[in-house]
Amino acid sequence: MKITPLDIQQHQFRIRFRGFDLREVDSFLEQIVDEFETLIRENANRQTEIERLRHEIQEYRDREKAFKDAMVNTQKALDDMKMNAEKEAELIVAEAEMKAEKILSTAHYRLTQLHEDMSELKRQRMQLEVELGSILEAHRKLLDMSTEAMDAKETSEQKLKYLKGR
Repeated sequence: MKITPLDIQQHQFRIRFRGFDLREVDSFLEQIVDEFETLIRENANRQTEIERLRHEIQEYRDREKAFKDAMVNTQKALDDMKMNAEKEAELIVAEAEMKAEKILSTAHYRLTQLHEDMSELKRQRMQLEVELGSILEAHRKLLDMSTEAMDAKETSEQKLKYLKGR
């Protein structure tokens, strides 16, 4: 059972022969009432302060949870960004490798064509050399025949002169 200051103030003691001095008891009870009222006010103030602090602690806990959630979300976003960057880098590398492979393939094809062109030019040169050699040989033979014919003509003319001059 709770005792209130009013209970203390209104409490009546039985009077007996040679009992307590009523003024002294009343004075003491007044002091107890005042002290009790002060304690009740302080207790109420402390209860109010405790409630305020509990509310403040809850707010701090809520903020802490929000910060933790934000940190988790930020970390998740960073992890996602890192993963996306790695995937993008892999795609870029793969694309670069494909382009390099295509360039190499084109270069090999072009090199093969150049070798074929060089072989064809060498073949054509050899063919021209053979043809030129044949033409030169034919012209030499013609020259030789022409020289022989001129020598024969000269010899005939000399013989004719010799025969005429005789």
